[in-house]
Amino acid sequence: AGSQGRPSHRLAVAEDGPVALAAQVHADGFRAALVGLGGRLVATAPGCEVVDADPAKVLGSVVEAGADLLRQTGRRCVGAGLAVPSAVAEPEGLALNPLHLAWPAGAPVRRIFAEQVRAAGIDGPAFAANDVNLAALAEHRHGAGRGARDLLCVATGHRGVGGALVLDGRLHSGSSGLALEVGHLTVNPEGRPCHCGSRGCLDVETDPLAFLTAVGREPGSEVSLLRESNDLIRGRYDDPAVRTATEALIDRLGLGLAGLVNILNPDRIILGGLHRTLLDADPERLRAVVADRSLWGQSGSVPILPCTLDHNSLVGAAELAWQPVLDDPLRALA
Repeated sequence: AGSQGRPSHRLAVAEDGPVALAAQVHADGFRAALVGLGGRLVATAPGCEVVDADPAKVLGSVVEAGADLLRQTGRRCVGAGLAVPSAVAEPEGLALNPLHLAWPAGAPVRRIFAEQVRAAGIDGPAFAANDVNLAALAEHRHGAGRGARDLLCVATGHRGVGGALVLDGRLHSGSSGLALEVGHLTVNPEGRPCHCGSRGCLDVETDPLAFLTAVGREPGSEVSLLRESNDLIRGRYDDPAVRTATEALIDRLGLGLAGLVNILNPDRIILGGLHRTLLDADPERLRAVVADRSLWGQSGSVPILPCTLDHNSLVGAAELAWQPVLDDPLRALA
């Protein structure tokens, strides 16, 4: 009694420890990475800019890129995770609406991905989920969403808009994996036709193509739509056409966020992709639209922050593969 006890053990993640294979497919390409425990990117493969209409060919290529990384690094793999720009129905793992890919609706992406992982000789389970859901999961655990109880994530990558909700630390995907299709909220009734059959959806009013169209630019073939849009806003914001287009997209995004705030009452909103760039360009304008158009925004401001992780969908895909290890490490690593 009164004496100092035994010093506690200090644990640290081994620098050369196991990794998860993470893969992401989007409208303008695909890429693979190895991700360590805690969301640390260990290695990435150069991205490919051509997405075949056959999911098996694409997933075979991205898995092979990941297998090359495993061979080069000599790391043990605990499993694999895939991020796709589509709602993924549970429990079948079907990509129901890959609107910006030439893939057939209902493609069994989880099964195809798992088959390609096994064919490449990679150990561990394989998972697949929506890319924005995975971005939200990664940000909640390792980025701008840490500490939030009810976290809303809205992002636009290369094309289209997605949303995700993390409640009490768990991703809310609805009864069958289809919750938070926020891209199809109407924010401009007289707006452009949407792939879903409606008009003026967030999906076609606040994505990179909508921005370039508003600026009067034809999309170039040298860089992605997202990069071209980001470069214009960051580098030429003093151009009246760029500023006007940016403000128009901010106002439409704000309308969509206000509706979501009224319905979901989140305690934090994080924005990714082009939406992060819009927030950075004029944060006060966006926050004012949300506050003016939402009941909860008027009674108390909701923090709106930029996503902070690079490649957050890849990190989130890896989190899927790491989860069995976290749940039962002795069994998963036996």
